[in-house]
Amino acid sequence: MKKTAVIVAGGAGMRMGAELPKQFLLLKNKPLLYYTIDTFLKAYEDLDIILVLPEAYTDMGQEIIDAYFDKDRVRITIGGATRFESVKYGLQLVEGEAIIFVHDAVRCLVSPELIRRCYEQAVETGSAIPVIAASDSVRLLTEDGSDALDREKVMLVQTPQVFHSKLLIPAFSIEQKGKFTDEASVVEAFGMKVSLVEGEKNNIKITHPVDLMIATQLLDPA
Repeated sequence: MKKTAVIVAGGAGMRMGAELPKQFLLLKNKPLLYYTIDTFLKAYEDLDIILVLPEAYTDMGQEIIDAYFDKDRVRITIGGATRFESVKYGLQLVEGEAIIFVHDAVRCLVSPELIRRCYEQAVETGSAIPVIAASDSVRLLTEDGSDALDREKVMLVQTPQVFHSKLLIPAFSIEQKGKFTDEASVVEAFGMKVSLVEGEKNNIKITHPVDLMIATQLLDPA
């Protein structure tokens, strides 16, 4: 089955407090984006990447590709105002039937093992959503305050979220209603169920400056 990864790096990353979008910040002297692309390309030799970037940073993205990777395996497209739009633009470049990975560019510590585990699940069931158990107490905000939730029934969602193209591409043809936070919510809004797989605690999303420090330590634990 053809494999295509849509790596979404369309945001500005304002919470990092940096001038550059966070996907271009350096981690051990290489951009975060380098690690994400490198892991996907190494996970499967027959996988290609569609990289979704802000229009102002496509040249910078191309420089990274030219410096480190086989440019024939990575294509760039421009993102939209929302994640939904950015993923939709990326999906427009998918050719033919495929298993599609959608991944946050700044989850740069994703492992080849997780990528393969998600692929195998998606081939079997049509979808694969990596999750990890909540380790903290969880509360749901209500009009009257908040309610405690059973954390044993709460899972934290990661990427890559992986789908057969016959499921994902039609799902993104629907009108965006409300705020879709991930691809699973889009597919579910389209009336389909998703399958969960075990994620990884190290598969963190770089959002705040402290996350960059943690990622540095995880890359070089010694």
